[in-house]
Amino acid sequence: MPSPSAQPPAEAPPLVYIVDDDEALRDSLRWLIRSVDLAVEDHPSADAFLRSFCDDRPCCILLDVRMPGVSGLELQDVLRQRGALAPILFMTGHGDVPMAVRALKAGAFDFVEKPFDDAVMLGRIHAALDHHRALLAEHAQRQAVLDRWATLTPRERQVMRKVAGGAQNKVIAHDLDISLKTVEVHRHNVMDKMAAQSVADLTRMLLTLGEAAEHDLPPPGS
Repeated sequence: MPSPSAQPPAEAPPLVYIVDDDEALRDSLRWLIRSVDLAVEDHPSADAFLRSFCDDRPCCILLDVRMPGVSGLELQDVLRQRGALAPILFMTGHGDVPMAVRALKAGAFDFVEKPFDDAVMLGRIHAALDHHRALLAEHAQRQAVLDRWATLTPRERQVMRKVAGGAQNKVIAHDLDISLKTVEVHRHNVMDKMAAQSVADLTRMLLTLGEAAEHDLPPPGS
């Protein structure tokens, strides 16, 4: 029986996006980031960034609060609507701190005031990349559980909920109006399909599934 833990694919090299209309600042940041062997991609506008952005690898976004056209805060809204997981590090001038605080409340990872210290900036970048790695691993694990959940029949899903809730086989048989033997077969199939080693594994998987586990109840006796 395979392990219940999802094994993520080999990790692509981390990438740092820079989105700022100040070319000199982009050049400086690009040099700094490459000095610690991180990949970097810079863009002068939100539109240019969105044309190439992909966050299926560890990455973070260094984003200027104030830009012509689509502002940093507006770009943050777009990314949130798209469900992007990449952490955003806002770069702000002294007078933009209130805007940065607003961005943090909207889900930004952190902000750095200009002019920034190189060591501080690199520390924030590495922290953001670590955070995104954790988010990607969590997302991959949940997707693996969802994929296994999709292989269960409606009755197997109902039995899984009962088993994860601590019910004994004879109680499940009574509650679902099916035979004890049928419960045993369903329970075996659930453990096998979900790659679960224990009832505790099933409980954790249900917590991972959340609302996705609240559907597909079969008719009694099936």
